[in-house]
Amino acid sequence: MGLGDGREMKTIWDASPGVSTNRVFRVLLEDGTSVFAKIVSYGSFIHFRQDHQRIAKWSELLSDTRFSHFLAPIIQKDGEPYIYRSNRDWLVFCEEVPEGNRLPNRLSDGQVESLARELAAFHEASREASEHLDPTWKTLGSDVAGLFDRMSEQFWREERHFSRNELALIERHCESFFRNAERVGYHRLPKIPVLVDWNITNFSIQEKGEGGFSLFRRWDYDWFRIEPRVLDFYFLSRVVRAEGDTSRFSYTPDMFLEPRFVRFLSAYHEVSPVSESEILFLREAYRFFILSYVLNLGEHFFQWSLRMRLQREAIDHYLPSVDALDLTPLLSVVR
Repeated sequence: MGLGDGREMKTIWDASPGVSTNRVFRVLLEDGTSVFAKIVSYGSFIHFRQDHQRIAKWSELLSDTRFSHFLAPIIQKDGEPYIYRSNRDWLVFCEEVPEGNRLPNRLSDGQVESLARELAAFHEASREASEHLDPTWKTLGSDVAGLFDRMSEQFWREERHFSRNELALIERHCESFFRNAERVGYHRLPKIPVLVDWNITNFSIQEKGEGGFSLFRRWDYDWFRIEPRVLDFYFLSRVVRAEGDTSRFSYTPDMFLEPRFVRFLSAYHEVSPVSESEILFLREAYRFFILSYVLNLGEHFFQWSLRMRLQREAIDHYLPSVDALDLTPLLSVVR
């Protein structure tokens, strides 16, 4: 395929995630090492290539920090991530890395605080790296604008079975995103590389004494962005929630106001202070997630039955709850 690696592939296992439509394969090579191959067939090839270029550069910029080995390396050729393109399929390889330990489904209070301090330190290192990292053409605004335009496409509307009133609801929330994001100062917020999806299955830790831990490895770059760091906070609120990780999940925003997220935010703020504008932008970061990842691109991130349930819940519950979401109680944490 052009990578120039002469090692023979001995065995290939399907390692695709159960909820996503992406295809992932673990490839055992003749020398006993393994790599992961991810095949993607949606979106823009230009964005896909640029995302992986930025991730590779980000990893390089972290080389002098304690997070130098945190990001699973993307296999490169001639100094660039190697991406094979065939019609509508794109293939990228990542090195297999030691897994480390996985967090429990429900974190203890001490683990909530350790996760907060680790993410704050990682974000600080990434902020310094971002000073030498170019932005991407893909932004929150371009994605929401793309959804706004797609609602005029007959196929898109019919495929999702949205009524006129439901389409009007989505359009109103697109407009609200732009208006409110500008009002809270989105354009002035620092932009750093973020990974958005922090499920306990896509990163690992290294345990330390007295219940503490450090971040060990991270894989899965599907939702990579260069955006305000609080874009990571919604999934982190899900990791630390009182309910813990569950097999049947929804995307309600109430975790932001749980005492355990307040504990997380307080510990994070002690390491890397959070501004009031960032707290207020959390609501728009959540709105963006529902609009973009659930409603606009849900067919690419979720299997059919799960996607249909989540999109129906987005219309009936998630979006109606956004405007009522009052995050001002969190401001007391950062003042």
